[in-house]
Amino acid sequence: MADITRRFGWRHLRSAPTAHIRHHKRGRLAHDGAGLSFWYRSLSAALSEVPVDDRELAMAFHARTADFQDVTVQATVTYRISDPAEAAARLDFSVDPDTGAWRGAPLEQIATLLTETAQQHTLDALARTPLAAALVDGVAAVRARVASGLADEPRLPATGIDVVAVRVVAIRPEAEVERALRTPAREQIQQEADRATYERRAVAVERERAIAENELASQIELARREEQLVEQRGTNTRREAEEHAAADGVRAEAEAARTVRLARAEAEAAREVGAARAESQAAWLRVHGEVEAATLHALAATRLAENLPRIDSLTLSPDVLTGLLTKLGRPAPETRA
Repeated sequence: MADITRRFGWRHLRSAPTAHIRHHKRGRLAHDGAGLSFWYRSLSAALSEVPVDDRELAMAFHARTADFQDVTVQATVTYRISDPAEAAARLDFSVDPDTGAWRGAPLEQIATLLTETAQQHTLDALARTPLAAALVDGVAAVRARVASGLADEPRLPATGIDVVAVRVVAIRPEAEVERALRTPAREQIQQEADRATYERRAVAVERERAIAENELASQIELARREEQLVEQRGTNTRREAEEHAAADGVRAEAEAARTVRLARAEAEAAREVGAARAESQAAWLRVHGEVEAATLHALAATRLAENLPRIDSLTLSPDVLTGLLTKLGRPAPETRA
């Protein structure tokens, strides 16, 4: 909207570079152009302000596919007014000379024209397209159909409007239908996820089985080696026992031979001693046999005296003493009266 100021009954208008101003004074065109600035009297001026910048028009409308399914189409049309004179002649772009506000709603008229034209071509395109195809390839088809339809619309050039671009944002079915359409894909994704889970579990089970087999093989190998160890220990024990037995046998034989030799030596010594004793006894007997009886008696008495306890004094009667001396061949002592 242009800026309008008041000075002493005059009005001063200053427009933006994107606004085309047309000033008529007493039916004649006094000013015509974009970004103008001039003085005028409000009672004799007729002003029109036509925007010449690019405008974005967002639209959303419902359509029906070939299989009678309702869809919502979201699109955006970019347009601009290329001929401000034609647009000002066909649409009411007049502004209040005192405030600069539009007297009518020209942009709403343009929006209605573009929306209805785009909707018409969209309905024609989707009416021959099934829902699945519309959801897959409908965006490009509708965009092309709307662009060509707007380019062929005769009212737009006659009004001085050029369509710069057409964008179809989305084509969406109803919420229930969309959920139903998503179900097969979700089920397939879930099946793939379940399959991946089962495969992962199968791989885990296979790995666990391989680990168990390895552990079992290790245990079997360990048991086999323990068996070999036990057998080797038994063999070593038997060999050690045999060696000990052989050593004990050798030791026993040596001890027995030694004992035999000692016994033989002792027996020989005993025989020698016995022979020596026998010879000594024989010699003793032979000597005693040759000695007189009195000598033997005296020797016996001497031996007897050696074995008797000590006698400090001995009193003999004369008879006994005489008898002993007589036996010894000695004279008896004289007795006193």
